[in-house]
Amino acid sequence: MEWTFLLSVALFAFVTSVTPGPNNIMLLASGAQFGFMRTVPHIVGILLGVAMLLVSVLTGLGVMFNTFPILYDILKWLGAAYLLWLSYKITFASVKDDTDKKELAPTTPFSWWQAALFQFVNPKAWMMTIGCVSTFSMEGDAYIASAIWIVVLFASLGLPAICLWAGLGVSIGRLLTNPKRKRLFNYVMGGATASTLLMVIA
Repeated sequence: MEWTFLLSVALFAFVTSVTPGPNNIMLLASGAQFGFMRTVPHIVGILLGVAMLLVSVLTGLGVMFNTFPILYDILKWLGAAYLLWLSYKITFASVKDDTDKKELAPTTPFSWWQAALFQFVNPKAWMMTIGCVSTFSMEGDAYIASAIWIVVLFASLGLPAICLWAGLGVSIGRLLTNPKRKRLFNYVMGGATASTLLMVIA
């Protein structure tokens, strides 16, 4: 592989992985609420899910979306519904109430398999993978080699990119020293997650 190909894919992988989206907003919220170590399965699941998406698109799933555009529309609205549910869960995550000391709706961090499966209804993940494969995969004998490098670079560059968001969440979590701040943070994160619906309906 030429270094220009590797550099281009690496830059694409890092930039698309580090920019805001459903995954990163949820990692930020998870890091703040549960800490970094309990967020690691979520991080691993994202990497596995994106890798599975890339392999799916590289082996022909992207062509199916081009042939049957309605499938992509169905996927978008499924993703929108799921994002709304996640937004609700984040907004009402477990927080001690100031007055009656009861807990609001409890929540737990994403498991690795939940995070991996989420990628299949994550509109940003689909845009990333389809865009990358259509732009950078090579034809002919170089196809398999280019496909392998795309998956490897997305995994290796995606890891530090999404870890930044989980780490930022941990730092923010240190400021959430009372229930009022925690509740406000949950409201902001829930709203931010819901705002990613703009990526679905655009």
